[in-house]
Amino acid sequence: MPDFYIRTKEDLINAVREYGFIPYFRNSLPGFSIEEHVDPKAWFFEDMEGVWEWKGPVIRETGCAYGKFFEKKAAFISREWFFDFANYRRDGYDYEGFFNDERGTYKDKALFDLIEAKGPILSRELKRLGNYKKGGNTGFDTSINRLQHQCFVVISDFKYMKDRYGKEYGWGVAEYAAAEQFMGKEFSGIYRTEPKDSYNKILDHFRRMFPDTGETEIKRFLG
Repeated sequence: MPDFYIRTKEDLINAVREYGFIPYFRNSLPGFSIEEHVDPKAWFFEDMEGVWEWKGPVIRETGCAYGKFFEKKAAFISREWFFDFANYRRDGYDYEGFFNDERGTYKDKALFDLIEAKGPILSRELKRLGNYKKGGNTGFDTSINRLQHQCFVVISDFKYMKDRYGKEYGWGVAEYAAAEQFMGKEFSGIYRTEPKDSYNKILDHFRRMFPDTGETEIKRFLG
């Protein structure tokens, strides 16, 4: 099982780089989350930065992917591993082919097209442009979560609102981007590998991390 403890932003960065996959919250693999391996002072503590504030900096400093990738919960995936992970989850498709083969919904495609055209884009602006409001379009959360699970969209950063004195306040607002926008031109190279080979590579990695966990549990977690 991965052995890490998060006290500082550097601890979190090192964990992402060493293990490649770091879920944020407790999940079906016991002990495999930031929540279970974080110093209480870095989880929720008044007047002190912690893991909630480090999400954006970790994404920016490592180039890792962040999104709801496992069990509808957020996780960091290192840049190196995300190439294989996206290839496996997409099953070798780009979004156009994915949709044309009737694997995606019209609502998902409308949201993906908007992100592709306007991204990186803050969630509040994305909802405004997509008319996701009372009396307007519905299903934003369902579509954005599904697009992340399929690895077509990632959270590329978190931005904070500022008061009139320039001081940041509140929770960080998620910024979304198509994976290709965030990862760059070399990301297109993921399709040179067969999806099943990418999956087996990831599965072997998890077997090494969890030698005492059953194959069924690992495969269920990987989705």
